[in-house]
Amino acid sequence: MREGIHPGYQQATVTCNCGNTFVTGSTKKDIHVEICSKCHPFYTGQQKAAQARGRIDKFNRKYGLNNQ
Repeated sequence: MREGIHPGYQQATVTCNCGNTFVTGSTKKDIHVEICSKCHPFYTGQQKAAQARGRIDKFNRKYGLNNQ
């Protein structure tokens, strides 16, 4: 690799909108993100139930089925 053309690699502090912070390696010193693994629905387990209910309701509306 050629010298002097690559950016410096350093420890970066990642800050989420939920307040969670962690340290990782990056070419930037500070990184701000909107969503992280502590608040993302997929990783917290809240996504599957909501998606399943939505798909079931959509199916029932499409085919005119009533809950009996």
